[in-house]
Amino acid sequence: MLAELLRERVEATPESRVIARGVWRDALLRRILAVADVLAGLAVTGSFVAIDSDVGTAFWSATFVPVWIVLAKLYGLYDRDQRALRYLTVDELPRLCAWAATGTAALLLYLDLTPASTPSLERGFEVWAVAAAAACALRGAGRWAWRRSTPAERTLLVGSGAVADATRRKLELFPDIHLTIVAERPDLTAADLRQSQAWLDQIDRVLIAAQSLEGDVLEELVFVCRRAHLKLAVVPPVRGMFGTAVQLSHIADLPVIVYGTWDIPRSTLMLKRAMDLTLSVLLLVVLSPLLLALALAVKTSNGPVLFHQTRVGANGRPFRMLKFRTMVCDAEDRLSDLVDVDRLPEPVFKLVRDPRVTRVGRVLRRTSLDELPQLWNVVRGDMSLVGPRPEEEQIVARYLPEHRVRLGVKPGMTGPMQVNGRGELRFDERLAVEREYIENLSIARDVRILAMTAAAVLGGRGAF
Repeated sequence: MLAELLRERVEATPESRVIARGVWRDALLRRILAVADVLAGLAVTGSFVAIDSDVGTAFWSATFVPVWIVLAKLYGLYDRDQRALRYLTVDELPRLCAWAATGTAALLLYLDLTPASTPSLERGFEVWAVAAAAACALRGAGRWAWRRSTPAERTLLVGSGAVADATRRKLELFPDIHLTIVAERPDLTAADLRQSQAWLDQIDRVLIAAQSLEGDVLEELVFVCRRAHLKLAVVPPVRGMFGTAVQLSHIADLPVIVYGTWDIPRSTLMLKRAMDLTLSVLLLVVLSPLLLALALAVKTSNGPVLFHQTRVGANGRPFRMLKFRTMVCDAEDRLSDLVDVDRLPEPVFKLVRDPRVTRVGRVLRRTSLDELPQLWNVVRGDMSLVGPRPEEEQIVARYLPEHRVRLGVKPGMTGPMQVNGRGELRFDERLAVEREYIENLSIARDVRILAMTAAAVLGGRGAF
């Protein structure tokens, strides 16, 4: 039987080889993150010298650095990467901010007990900002260096059909998932194990993406992977069963899936609008020199600086969207020569090498700088900073009822599509990530997407 064969293979694996295999990779990452936190603590120390020229306070702050590490451990900042297939520095921003606040408060109390001068509360806010910003930047750099310097996890993919295809697609879209598929099996059966007796020694992770999975087989796999120190992840066989707006909770040892079928709280929408208005006005003021420079660059080609187009907003309401012009003046008249909207297989189109785009427009599109005038749309209330991308009326007219879910909130300058593949996403993939965003809308989610947007724009992948 499968269970007996798996147990035999695990018990036959030398314990020293089991413990050594793959464990060093996670241990190295934890050490890199710890070094990043030490450097963040030293950045706080350096700020006392750079800002206050206070060497004495800097010295006592340096002796406090080990406490920053202990606090990071208490906040679980070293233990989460290995628990997820994809874990980014942006995912821990709330914890990093809380860690920086706790560390700052503890540092101020500590300095009050030393001969050093105690910083003011205003200075304490600066310490918090330095600690949070330095830790975020250094941890992001550390994870990048770790992925570049360590081999990816050798993964056995078990499964076939739509679930396995979707899993491979996600691995293709997100290269920061640090694993590589070295073997695939349609199912994990006794016959497969007999043909590959050394499979336990050749992989670091088992990824189950099967159309169906028996409970007893999964239970045995958990046992095997725990004994062999292999990581195990399971993609639910029936995606519709879990959906996107679900949360797993427990009543004692009983797992319960709770579906988010309620409306978005009005307070969340009010906070979202307040954040949109504050940040968009601030960005318009700060970026005004850049906006002027971009306007002059666009003006080098014949035609207006701004491009106006009617798009469909929340609840199907049309509005006039602004962009820097990136195409020739008669671009809309020439569209029918390039694509027949009425014959599109799905209600979306994106031309990879659009001949209507100008030289300046190609640069603006790749860097997404052409979208900056939409900050005025955000101020007006037509758009939000984060949300589904607004679509043209002729495209929305072809939507099926299930597609209109993306019209449930205000469209955004950036959104789930921009940070999950951009133009490389198929329409069904785009609709899926936008539906997941809408069904789990929160201010924290918006902040996360805004933070991820910078990396997506700098990478340039999927920008046409």
